[in-house]
Amino acid sequence: VRAQGDIYQVVADVSQFEPPDIVVTTSNCHVAIQAEKVAEDGTICDTFTHKCQLPEDTDPLSVSCTLTEAGTLVITARRR
Repeated sequence: VRAQGDIYQVVADVSQFEPPDIVVTTSNCHVAIQAEKVAEDGTICDTFTHKCQLPEDTDPLSVSCTLTEAGTLVITARRR
């Protein structure tokens, strides 16, 4: 987790996954990123999991994420 001014930021490279394969959840200042790539035969051929805790002064209602064209997931949250 990086702090930039009044914003916290978490960055993850998920370029090997398609957007529908990526799930981001938040709960009690915890962020979880999960992604799975499923092969044509239905088997899971690649996974990504990352969990981190945001600082206590994070505004939980301000958490948002964007996926860049290069496949970088950027999660941002404001400080209170």
